[in-house]
Amino acid sequence: MTGLARTSADLDPRRRRILYRCWHRGIREMDLVFGSFAEAEIGTLSDAELDEFEAIMGEDDHDLHAWITGARPLPDHLQTPLYERVAAYKPDFDPVTTTSLEARLKQTP
Repeated sequence: MTGLARTSADLDPRRRRILYRCWHRGIREMDLVFGSFAEAEIGTLSDAELDEFEAIMGEDDHDLHAWITGARPLPDHLQTPLYERVAAYKPDFDPVTTTSLEARLKQTP
Protein backbone atom coordinates (compact mmCIF):
# COMPACT_ATOMS: atom_id res chain seq x y z
CA MET A 1 0.00 0.00 0.00
CA THR A 2 1.47 3.33 -1.01
CA GLY A 3 -1.25 5.61 0.25
CA LEU A 4 -1.28 7.35 -3.10
CA ALA A 5 -4.54 8.90 -4.14
CA ARG A 6 -2.84 11.01 -6.81
CA THR A 7 -1.44 9.78 -10.09
CA SER A 8 2.11 10.72 -10.94
CA ALA A 9 1.53 10.46 -14.70
CA ASP A 10 1.51 14.25 -15.16
CA LEU A 11 4.67 14.85 -13.11
CA ASP A 12 8.24 15.30 -14.29
CA PRO A 13 10.77 12.68 -13.10
CA ARG A 14 12.01 14.76 -10.16
CA ARG A 15 8.49 15.27 -8.80
CA ARG A 16 7.68 11.58 -9.31
CA ARG A 17 10.77 10.60 -7.34
CA ILE A 18 9.92 13.02 -4.53
CA LEU A 19 6.32 11.81 -4.38
CA TYR A 20 7.49 8.21 -4.13
CA ARG A 21 10.05 9.08 -1.43
CA CYS A 22 7.34 10.87 0.56
CA TRP A 23 5.30 7.68 0.86
CA HIS A 24 8.30 5.41 1.52
CA ARG A 25 10.24 7.13 4.28
CA GLY A 26 10.49 4.28 6.78
CA ILE A 27 8.30 5.67 9.55
CA ARG A 28 4.60 5.50 8.74
CA GLU A 29 3.81 8.72 10.60
CA MET A 30 6.24 10.60 8.38
CA ASP A 31 4.85 8.84 5.30
CA LEU A 32 1.47 10.30 6.23
CA VAL A 33 2.80 13.83 6.74
CA PHE A 34 5.03 14.01 3.69
CA GLY A 35 2.81 11.89 1.46
CA SER A 36 -0.27 13.97 2.20
CA PHE A 37 1.62 17.20 1.59
CA ALA A 38 3.18 15.93 -1.63
CA GLU A 39 -0.12 14.64 -3.02
CA ALA A 40 -1.69 18.03 -2.45
CA GLU A 41 1.16 20.32 -3.52
CA ILE A 42 3.91 18.55 -5.49
CA GLY A 43 2.54 19.72 -8.83
CA THR A 44 2.68 23.41 -7.91
CA LEU A 45 5.96 23.71 -5.99
CA SER A 46 8.61 25.90 -7.62
CA ASP A 47 12.12 24.57 -8.20
CA ALA A 48 13.34 26.52 -5.16
CA GLU A 49 10.53 25.04 -3.04
CA LEU A 50 11.42 21.55 -4.32
CA ASP A 51 15.02 22.15 -3.26
CA GLU A 52 13.88 23.21 0.20
CA PHE A 53 11.40 20.34 0.43
CA GLU A 54 14.12 17.82 -0.39
CA ALA A 55 16.33 19.42 2.27
CA ILE A 56 13.53 19.03 4.82
CA MET A 57 13.04 15.42 3.71
CA GLY A 58 16.76 14.87 4.28
CA GLU A 59 16.31 15.35 8.02
CA ASP A 60 16.13 12.26 10.21
CA ASP A 61 12.58 10.88 10.51
CA HIS A 62 12.77 10.60 14.29
CA ASP A 63 13.81 14.24 14.55
CA LEU A 64 11.07 15.34 12.14
CA HIS A 65 8.49 13.42 14.14
CA ALA A 66 9.63 15.07 17.37
CA TRP A 67 9.54 18.54 15.81
CA ILE A 68 6.15 18.10 14.14
CA THR A 69 4.54 16.73 17.28
CA GLY A 70 6.12 19.43 19.43
CA ALA A 71 8.09 16.96 21.54
CA ARG A 72 11.23 18.93 20.73
CA PRO A 73 11.66 22.56 19.65
CA LEU A 74 11.99 23.21 15.94
CA PRO A 75 15.54 24.21 14.92
CA ASP A 76 16.00 27.66 13.41
CA HIS A 77 16.94 26.36 9.96
CA LEU A 78 13.48 24.76 9.60
CA GLN A 79 11.48 27.77 10.69
CA THR A 80 10.29 28.54 7.17
CA PRO A 81 6.91 28.99 5.50
CA LEU A 82 7.37 25.76 3.53
CA TYR A 83 8.11 23.74 6.66
CA GLU A 84 4.98 25.19 8.27
CA ARG A 85 2.95 24.09 5.24
CA VAL A 86 4.39 20.57 5.46
CA ALA A 87 3.80 20.35 9.22
CA ALA A 88 0.19 21.45 8.75
CA TYR A 89 -0.46 18.06 7.14
CA LYS A 90 0.25 16.18 10.34
CA PRO A 91 -2.31 13.50 11.11
CA ASP A 92 -3.63 12.88 14.59
CA PHE A 93 -0.56 11.52 16.38
CA ASP A 94 -2.39 11.06 19.67
CA PRO A 95 -2.12 7.48 20.89
CA VAL A 96 -5.33 5.50 20.70
CA THR A 97 -6.55 4.68 24.18
CA THR A 98 -9.89 3.72 25.65
CA THR A 99 -10.30 7.29 26.90
CA SER A 100 -9.47 8.84 23.51
CA LEU A 101 -11.86 6.46 21.72
CA GLU A 102 -14.67 7.27 24.15
CA ALA A 103 -14.04 11.01 23.67
CA ARG A 104 -14.19 10.62 19.89
CA LEU A 105 -17.39 8.62 20.08
CA LYS A 106 -18.99 11.40 22.12
CA GLN A 107 -18.03 13.91 19.41
CA THR A 108 -19.61 11.86 16.62
CA PRO A 109 -23.16 12.98 15.81
